[in-house]
Amino acid sequence: MKVEYAAEQLSELGHTTRLGIYRTLVKAGRGGLPVSNIQKQLEVPGSTLSHHITRLVRVGLLKQVREGRVLRCFAQYEELAQLIEFLSQECCADEEC
Repeated sequence: MKVEYAAEQLSELGHTTRLGIYRTLVKAGRGGLPVSNIQKQLEVPGSTLSHHITRLVRVGLLKQVREGRVLRCFAQYEELAQLIEFLSQECCADEEC
């Protein structure tokens, strides 16, 4: 993962609403959640929620799938794993053992 991409992802997660959306979806598990459920849980207006979800989708942290009339969001766990790996890959590398 390139540092610029990781910085974009972290920047998007640096907003309280987006972080709340992401944490809600991670907590929901692999089944994801309909947008309406996220809206109810976080008490965010629909247009605001849509804006924040779009930003998380843009950096690969979320995916949206239309299921008939329902728009379902899913946390992208592979992207999360890559971001965590990027952040920790050189942990203590300069420390003398």
